[in-house]
Amino acid sequence: MLSAIERHYTVQEVAELWKMSPDTIRKIFRNVPGVLKIGTTERLRKRGYLNLRIPESVLARVHAERSKVAA
Repeated sequence: MLSAIERHYTVQEVAELWKMSPDTIRKIFRNVPGVLKIGTTERLRKRGYLNLRIPESVLARVHAERSKVAA
């Protein structure tokens, strides 16, 4: 269960923990349920910007799922 007081990680923090690039982490978590997406949509003359915050429980779930595939 997600909680507002649960620790939320930035893309950079997860990239450092998992020894991967921030771009790879964004691709992994972009469409995962429970990840907070903060930002603006793209407009005619302005690029959209998306900031991800990854709850600890989601991070643990994705790690467990990916560990099963690798094992």
